[in-house]
Amino acid sequence: MRLFLALNPPPELCERLGALADIAHARCGGRRMPDPSLHLTLAFLGEVQEAKAAELVEWVQGLAIEPGEWRLDGWGCFRRPGIVWVGGRRTDHGLARLQGRLWDTLEARGFGIRPGGFTPHVTLLRRAASLDLNGLPAVDLTWSYERVALLHSVVDQRGAHYRSLAATQH
Repeated sequence: MRLFLALNPPPELCERLGALADIAHARCGGRRMPDPSLHLTLAFLGEVQEAKAAELVEWVQGLAIEPGEWRLDGWGCFRRPGIVWVGGRRTDHGLARLQGRLWDTLEARGFGIRPGGFTPHVTLLRRAASLDLNGLPAVDLTWSYERVALLHSVVDQRGAHYRSLAATQH
């Protein structure tokens, strides 16, 4: 099972992110992420055996996180895979602490090694034909979060979509 830990946006924020994805898609082309797939990845775990996945489900369900707010105020891209995203211009210390805390426990439980660098973002487009972000509208969104989800990336005839296996309590 291909798993990751993420924050899922509340419905009203998801709609606003979807509107930004439409604008970016009209300008940059590529593959627009469907609204139900919009999220902030905190820890990508890759392929996990079912027994280890069951351990993760139990851990996530018992985990409590400190609620926080993340300010999204800028556009960005990752050139090599052609990803267009929105995120914050400044380091968000609350998100960095949350991501670090998750990885501390994941590493201790043998779920891999924390990757270098953490750029909190929401991917709106993949395989964009253009990465020229000039002229895209200003972004000023606030994301209040209080739950982390364990998501399973499922690939089928419709493409990739995400199924929630567990979420933290609040």
